[in-house]
Amino acid sequence: MQINIFANPEQNGLQAALASQKILLEAIEEQGSARLVLSTGASQFDFFKHFVTMDIPWDRVEMFHLDEYIGLPESHPASFRKYLKERFLAFVQVKAAHLVNGEGNIEEELRSLNAEVSKAPIDLALIGIGENTHIAFNDPPANFELTDPYTVLELDDTCKQQQVREGWFATIDDVPKSAITMSVQQILKSRHIISVVPYEAKAAAVYQTLTQPVDPEYPATILKSHSNWSLYLDQNSASRLLNFQGVEQFR
Repeated sequence: MQINIFANPEQNGLQAALASQKILLEAIEEQGSARLVLSTGASQFDFFKHFVTMDIPWDRVEMFHLDEYIGLPESHPASFRKYLKERFLAFVQVKAAHLVNGEGNIEEELRSLNAEVSKAPIDLALIGIGENTHIAFNDPPANFELTDPYTVLELDDTCKQQQVREGWFATIDDVPKSAITMSVQQILKSRHIISVVPYEAKAAAVYQTLTQPVDPEYPATILKSHSNWSLYLDQNSASRLLNFQGVEQFR
């Protein structure tokens, strides 16, 4: 585990993008291509701004998408497919982009995603942490044992409230009740995991992730079991951690 704390979200996003570039270039040099998982949300804005400018042979990168709401059209502002097309795929041309489609035949979508992601290991996964410590849409209590790469899960109210506060939906009733999401076990199979977690709204989740034992009630705590997990924070998201007397054990 490596913890990095920067002055602001801008620097945090830049440094995470540089670290991601290094991992992808090493994978491409070693095996000729790289496999990447991307997350979305307001916390990733600064990361994507810098990531798309990195000097990477994108045509050798295969991209996977973490999650998507069920029943939400791509035209909706909260659609994660729309997010990735506008903030990532509009700027780089990857070898392949496996976007999660929450419309249509969900069982067929799961079969297709599970087959594609299982073909080879993921070299780098960008995994955000939610205000309730969820990773992807694995809300507490998360299923740490599920082996299916992608699955359908119900969203809890804390997760829905975060989406409303961030401005993606007008009310909690507007947030879809379920989503297709990458499972915890599939996330952990990634060779490297980088979590970009800025903003004061994430301070409690960061503190809980690092101070609680590995526990399904705090899904992000499972990331501490990964041998190549790096956490990127700004001063605000690290504020509770910086005041914690045991902070040195995390540096």
